[in-house]
Amino acid sequence: MNVFIHPNEALHNEAAPLPLIPACEHFAGNRHILLKAFSLQSEYGPVFDITCDCEDGAASGEEIQHANMLVEILNSEHNIHHMSGVRIHGREHPVWQQEVDILLSGARENIRYLTIPKANNAEDVEVMIEYIQQACDKYHLKAIPAIHILIETHGALRDIHQIAAIEPVQVLDFGIMDFISAHQGAIRHDAMYSPAQFEHALIVRAKTEIVSAAVAAGCIPSHNVTLAIKDAQKTFDDAYRARHQFGFMRMWSVHPVQIKAIIEAMSASFEQLQLATDILLTAQQNSWAPIRLDDTLYDKASYRYYWQQLQQAHVSGTALPIDAQQRFFN
Repeated sequence: MNVFIHPNEALHNEAAPLPLIPACEHFAGNRHILLKAFSLQSEYGPVFDITCDCEDGAASGEEIQHANMLVEILNSEHNIHHMSGVRIHGREHPVWQQEVDILLSGARENIRYLTIPKANNAEDVEVMIEYIQQACDKYHLKAIPAIHILIETHGALRDIHQIAAIEPVQVLDFGIMDFISAHQGAIRHDAMYSPAQFEHALIVRAKTEIVSAAVAAGCIPSHNVTLAIKDAQKTFDDAYRARHQFGFMRMWSVHPVQIKAIIEAMSASFEQLQLATDILLTAQQNSWAPIRLDDTLYDKASYRYYWQQLQQAHVSGTALPIDAQQRFFN
């Protein structure tokens, strides 16, 4: 009887493995929109994350009340999948430390990640993560939440590789609107939209740097939102181009119609998943030695690529070939 070795055991990789997290990150701020987001997550299943927004979601002067409201929702029966994080304020805002204390003491492990905006350099990130770690220790949390960093300033882009390497940074997000604003007119406003957002040299440079730094450090690069918020086709087109032209593996949604469009655009086709399945099953039957399939040579480097593809599809809720589901994911 053959003993099949699972890909996780056979395909060791010296490079930092990329986190397996959903391809869509849905932002919501006020109570009504948050409850709608959690309702959709319950309906669709655990195939997208929800980012509860303190930075843009809270009215000026009401930041503390807003943070407490988020704790209430995160601890409620609405958060059934526990797949949500919180974007806090940046280091220059006077309430960010209070937000961290309220969120971590109140919602605790119901917060999977914290998103840090407006970092001007790697030092900002290090200082904020140090405070978050101290808060986790103070409130006896089992572990520090994953950290997502918004890259939206000149300094953050300059320090991108240093930021990506900081533990426990998991995601690098591109904040295109603040990034363009920081250029003080050097980048025209239509670069916030397609096709210019994929063609303007300074935007292309930023996106390329973010993806390169993220993947090299074992982080996920996350693409900016489509500003045509109710246009599912434009969202799909942007997500597809972000994934296939630039290598982004995740994207923001700010409207319910964008969620499925992003997931679909960033997922491999069923034909691609079938090919990955055929390759990996054949490799497994040959104890992960090099194989030839349809006159094409495949080895462990190929296997790692196709295994990552299957895992990402599984996390996003994409239908997998039956053989792959039974052999690798049961």
